[in-house]
Amino acid sequence: MTAQATPRHQVSTTTAQMRDLADSVADASVWSMDAAEAGATLVELTRLAAQVAELQARVAAHADTIHVGQDVGASSAANWLAHTTKTTRAAAYGAVRLGHDLEQHPSTREALAAGEIDVEQARVVIRWVDRLPTDLGPETLANAEAHLLAEARHHDAKALGRLGRRLWEVIAPEEADAHEADILQRQEAAALRACSLTMADDGDGTTRGRFVLPTYHAAALKKILMALAAPKHLAATQGPGIERRPGPEALGRALCELIERYPVDRLPTTGGVNATLLVVIDEDTLTGRLEKAGVLDTGDQISPAMARRLACEAGIIPAVLGSASVPLDLGRRSRYHTEHQRIAMFLRDRGCRAEGCDRTAGLHAHHQQHWTDGGHTNLTDSASLCAWHHNTLIHDPTYDTTYLPTGKNRFHRRT
Repeated sequence: MTAQATPRHQVSTTTAQMRDLADSVADASVWSMDAAEAGATLVELTRLAAQVAELQARVAAHADTIHVGQDVGASSAANWLAHTTKTTRAAAYGAVRLGHDLEQHPSTREALAAGEIDVEQARVVIRWVDRLPTDLGPETLANAEAHLLAEARHHDAKALGRLGRRLWEVIAPEEADAHEADILQRQEAAALRACSLTMADDGDGTTRGRFVLPTYHAAALKKILMALAAPKHLAATQGPGIERRPGPEALGRALCELIERYPVDRLPTTGGVNATLLVVIDEDTLTGRLEKAGVLDTGDQISPAMARRLACEAGIIPAVLGSASVPLDLGRRSRYHTEHQRIAMFLRDRGCRAEGCDRTAGLHAHHQQHWTDGGHTNLTDSASLCAWHHNTLIHDPTYDTTYLPTGKNRFHRRT
């Protein structure tokens, strides 16, 4: 271990002794411990970790108060701790915050220092007690804290959090329902603000992502996926004897089925066309005479087998440009492009035509010669542009647009 220069304070010398004791068993083998001793030791180590965490939080709060790290230009004691120990700033700030919170909640600090609760339970107790109105009085707040500390003996941090939400049933039963409704309403509003979905293409035929959903929507999604993954549904749709897959894979496949089977007529339009993927394949591939990758209007590729399967399960939109059955040139008779024109245009352009833009979704149909200036509603005089380039730049008088021989549009600010 790296010893302190000259530890003098009791906490400093005790910390040094604990480090020495930990060093003494660093290489000790544990193979000879029987099950009973291993279990008992694991419990004691868990309690010891809680005690050490309390001591660390206490010292971290003190370090923050006396501005440790200021002599080397650190903006805070937490930043200094993170830099010195190479822990994350979130962990360092968490230790400082916990120390200050424990100063305001001595009962919770004592329970943590005794190893009776762990750090997560301590944070849950503090969070829910601090959400109570301060005008309830110190005695009521102390009773609420004592109640949660007693429940912590029987519940982990997650379950303790659910009990914390119903704390009003203990301190003011007659007001509990109204306060719980208020808490739920605030949580639901916060959940909607935090709602997010991110996806990243791994480049190997898979896309991974993560999402944050409000509890209601997550519960509804789970029920939908569980129903689609149920053996009864699989037997009805794929025949009896289908292989049962592990939970995560079954739910993942259920999500794929949900996406494929969502009713197209329930989707909003984007750029005048239903928000559905277009698959470009030639007739030979469709009939199986040729094995050639299908191309999505997003620019992604799928296998010929996938393209044929989708063709069997969905309506076919013919992409035969200029066919007699679908008029693609409306001349001056109509200002707005038809759905078939937009589909043909998106298939041709495969994304926004603005130079340097890689957007492939939510495209707009644009007249390269404005319709009001005599432009025609046909494929020759039209281009696909994303919402940003179409709504913002193409009609901005401070920008000029150059139509390049490559088919791209170049924007440049007028001088």
